[in-house]
Amino acid sequence: MTPSSRSAVAIASVLSALMLVVLDASIVNVALPTLARDLRASPASVVMVVTAYQAGLIMALLPCAALGESLGLRRVFIGGVALFTATSGLCAVAPNLACLVMARLGQGLGAAAVMSLGVALMRTIVPAHRLGAAIGWNALVVALTSAAGPSVGALVLSLASWPWLFAVNLPLGLLALAMAGAIPHAPGSARRLDRMNLALSMCGFGLLIIGAEMTVKAPAIAVAASAGAILGLTTLIRREASHAAPLLALDLLRAPSFRRSVIASVCCFVGQGAGLVALPFYLQHGLGLSPLETGLYITPWPLMAGVSATLAGRMAKPSTTALLCATGCAFLSAGLFMASVWPLAEAPATIIPIVMLCGLGFGLFQVTNNHNMFLSAPATRSGAAGGLQSMARLTGQTAGVVVVTLLFSRLGPESAPRVGLAIGAILTLAAGLLSTLHKTEREAYAPIAGADLRQ
Repeated sequence: MTPSSRSAVAIASVLSALMLVVLDASIVNVALPTLARDLRASPASVVMVVTAYQAGLIMALLPCAALGESLGLRRVFIGGVALFTATSGLCAVAPNLACLVMARLGQGLGAAAVMSLGVALMRTIVPAHRLGAAIGWNALVVALTSAAGPSVGALVLSLASWPWLFAVNLPLGLLALAMAGAIPHAPGSARRLDRMNLALSMCGFGLLIIGAEMTVKAPAIAVAASAGAILGLTTLIRREASHAAPLLALDLLRAPSFRRSVIASVCCFVGQGAGLVALPFYLQHGLGLSPLETGLYITPWPLMAGVSATLAGRMAKPSTTALLCATGCAFLSAGLFMASVWPLAEAPATIIPIVMLCGLGFGLFQVTNNHNMFLSAPATRSGAAGGLQSMARLTGQTAGVVVVTLLFSRLGPESAPRVGLAIGAILTLAAGLLSTLHKTEREAYAPIAGADLRQ
């Protein structure tokens, strides 16, 4: 196999695994009513099929990133894909809801290795000057797969029973594993990981998810879970204060450029998460559109994000980071604000150019900001950078959902979606303003050469 063909196979392995884990995050949503009926479960309890996957994902992101740096990126990535594939088989044969929820938790744990190490692996496969393009491919796969998820789920259910939603992962997962042998082998640091710190990280972020889920349903449980999460994560930070490469990568956050990228990412994803939750409610309850019409009107968002992500990957350079990030946030903020105030009832189709503007802005920001984030971290800390990047995305999206949920509980279905869209616009604009502070001098990118970020 020639070096170029080997690289192509390695890239295909990473992107196909990423497609699998992203697809599994959205393909199940349309099957929840079917699962409730076939498993004789209540609608409220069957939502745990979705929550368990998200919980496993968030709990394992940072541990998987640390394991990747210690044991080797390829080794942990292959282990994650293998776990995801095996638990997909368990999902397909689950006899009841409890077994399905446990298998979905295992899927989330495996998916965490793919999501946290995907871009870090790309950094070992492609030359440095093509890293922006590789991040663009990553974003394109995520956008297109997210857009296709509900449709693929509906197609599978129209042809077969719900277990096939998970059974289809088996051949694709095995193919990704077969191609993973082409990924370059980069030995890990062999750094010994503290098991107590791994447990504190997983419990802390797990409790955060529980707190977020229970914010409206059971406020007392939400407060207790959040307090436990704060206690656990505070203890983790204290235990790792003197570590050169901590699990919760505070060493990377000491670099101003990296820190700004993470904060901007959280703000932008809160806005995006709030927008993508509020918009369907607005279109269906506020404008009376059918679920099919709503899906068709929103689909241009991820499709446009995929197109702009590819373009941003080619344009992303240290000298263009601030401009592209700020422009992307400005477009997304404008789109969310227009969706909130525009008289859509008179012509619902006018939402199409609005969501296209949102997708254009989101793709520009996401790829460029991620590019800046990875270039602001030493190559030896790529796993930790990937873990924080994925954590920022999931934390922001979860917070966006919580914001809209709280708005519904206070304002009702008439006003909450439009207020949620407006809040999303404000937070996205804040991310854009923060992005204008990105430096273009060489010293902002000094960590590429391995500068000590602890200083």
